[in-house]
Amino acid sequence: MGQIVKEGSYVQIHKVELAPEDRTGKLPDDTRKVPLELWTKGFLQDDAKMNEEVTIKTITGRLVSGSLVAVNPPYEYGFGKTFVPELLQVGIQVREVVKGVH
Repeated sequence: MGQIVKEGSYVQIHKVELAPEDRTGKLPDDTRKVPLELWTKGFLQDDAKMNEEVTIKTITGRLVSGSLVAVNPPYEYGFGKTFVPELLQVGIQVREVVKGVH
């Protein structure tokens, strides 16, 4: 029995967009042999368990579905694996101010 991840949690999902056999023939051989995969971060729309199919809402407001793979995923930009919830909120607040919604 897996732990429940609560609605509204910041998470990462994974989804295979195209299987190798569905990819175009106009790609290099090594690229065409692997699936086209998507990893996306956003806010969980309903309670769920890890590896379940879920829907998230991205920072930009898109709804995307995929398999739940991480909670509070770190940004991997070369300075270590750190999740800073305060920085996530700052990003949301800046977008609201820029749009004139506050």
